[in-house]
Amino acid sequence: MNIPLHMSAEPSLDAAFAGNRLLATLSQEERALLGSDIEVVNLGVGDTVLETGSITKHSLFPFDGLMISLRRELSGGRSVEVAAIGREGAVGGIISCGAAPAFTQAVVQLPGSAALIPMPAVEKAKLQSEHIRNLFCRYSDALLAQVMQSVACNAFHPIEARAARWLLHAQDRAASDRLELTQESLAGLLGVQRTTVNAVARVLQEQGLIAYRRGAIQVIDRPGLLRVSCDCYQAIEDHFHAVLGPDGRGAAS
Repeated sequence: MNIPLHMSAEPSLDAAFAGNRLLATLSQEERALLGSDIEVVNLGVGDTVLETGSITKHSLFPFDGLMISLRRELSGGRSVEVAAIGREGAVGGIISCGAAPAFTQAVVQLPGSAALIPMPAVEKAKLQSEHIRNLFCRYSDALLAQVMQSVACNAFHPIEARAARWLLHAQDRAASDRLELTQESLAGLLGVQRTTVNAVARVLQEQGLIAYRRGAIQVIDRPGLLRVSCDCYQAIEDHFHAVLGPDGRGAAS
């Protein structure tokens, strides 16, 4: 994992532990188990934080609006998004046992910050804390559910519903109505031609759901987007809550 070096003292580690939904469940003692080598990195759109086949050496815990797209490259130079990760999760190694080759490429889709934790510290903390160990296991279930739901969605649902679902997830992670996103980028993520996304964006804008300006999409009517979206959005959200809940132990805890 070659992390682009946009290092900064701000935001602080406290902001990272408060802003990432996994890290926010940790006690002070559990935070200490992750060691003193944690850094905060600021990442920009297009930064590649993980290459297919590379060995994961760090885990990234996004916060501050950061959203990372996991992409699978196909023959012919095309790629498609298989999952998107923001402040609800982590990228790189937390659900595997030690360093392992990455199956996907991980690229920053929305800018923001992340806590960067070396894999040895992550593995050590998993051994020493039952909560951390169970937390990452539960997150692996939630991430797999997102991938499976996306497969079903891409196979059967119309592009308008898929685009609305993606924008809702992106707004959740960005914690903002404004998404720094080009139509070309959105087309690549959805695995369709740019002309298709242009037509979809025009329809959503005519309905008063979004406003598109060069390089950014503004969510105007979230309830309206929810109506246009397929039920995949709510299915993913409900499963995440059931598996992890507010404290990382599941909704029934």
